[in-house]
Amino acid sequence: MNRLAQQVLFNCDVSDARYAGIYSICGLAMRLRDLYKWERRMAPWQEDEAAQVLDWIGAKEDRWENLLEADYSRLEVGNTDYEAFDTQGINAVLVRRNCFYGAGYAHHLKPTFVLAEIDREETVCGYKIHYLGREHARDLLTLPAFNQDDVVILRTEAARMFLWDQIAYISNTGRRALDLALAACMLPDSRIPTIRRHYDAVFKVQQQIYLHHEIGELEERVFNRQIWQQLLADHPHTAVELLIRTLKDLLADTGPHGALTILLKHRDTAALGLYMAFGNGMIRLLTHELICAFDAFIQNRRWDPLISASHALRQKVVSHAHRVMELFTRGQQRQDPEGTRKAIEDFMRRQGWLSNQALI
Repeated sequence: MNRLAQQVLFNCDVSDARYAGIYSICGLAMRLRDLYKWERRMAPWQEDEAAQVLDWIGAKEDRWENLLEADYSRLEVGNTDYEAFDTQGINAVLVRRNCFYGAGYAHHLKPTFVLAEIDREETVCGYKIHYLGREHARDLLTLPAFNQDDVVILRTEAARMFLWDQIAYISNTGRRALDLALAACMLPDSRIPTIRRHYDAVFKVQQQIYLHHEIGELEERVFNRQIWQQLLADHPHTAVELLIRTLKDLLADTGPHGALTILLKHRDTAALGLYMAFGNGMIRLLTHELICAFDAFIQNRRWDPLISASHALRQKVVSHAHRVMELFTRGQQRQDPEGTRKAIEDFMRRQGWLSNQALI
């Protein structure tokens, strides 16, 4: 396992070396900070001296510089070599050791890898769930959860760090929603020391949101998967990628077993607060009616308007997804990917989404 972890870490470094430039300076610094904490097995809220972290970053960047021309390594598992993305073949061997290997493509089609121990398994809504424990290899991306080969993966270490960062750096627009969630989790106040003491209770709620988002992803059938993947391949690092990823996320969350649907079904105030607290600019533009219903909920605690807003959101997002697929199909017929991008961006512009605010 140590040898395999080193091989996976090498591929993590190759991916990070190639794709570090896709992030803003601030975004890269945050991801490096998480990676530093993971390497040292620090709690999400622990911090080292800035000089020590900067020295580590310098060494990491030197390593990346030497790997810019490197290829991804094949992985030796048992007596067999596997291609780095052969997750089914590798996990068929690792399952006997109660370990899991993840490999795929994240935002901007950045390859991402993880090797971890499996803490426990369960079945939810007919889907197998792996709760990962100690991670032996990971890259820059602190992904809290994903699905692979029809299995939902909860990365406990990464998820705890991801949620803490969201809480610590929450925007002013999300503060009221977070306060609502913390009060529903029975925290006496919303100060950082209090959240640290009660973090397990807050994380338990957020973990279910991650889980049902991934179940919603597995069940999502509106956005044709081949079209979605081709759009990602044709338009990385663009507003088109941000839009189609946001549409896919909202389709998942408003599906029968998606995160928003389930929390509304169970009248889960804590989950509702956390769900509404962390939306980015594009999500906030697409969920205006839901935000209005939530603002009213804070005052009157009425669930029915929220449920109605969720149903309306579902219909709207389905309509937008069909429109994007229609524009893609027209572009395919003309063999004009650039024309497709311009047509989708024009659609976004007419909706009022194509602005600096939307792309935060």
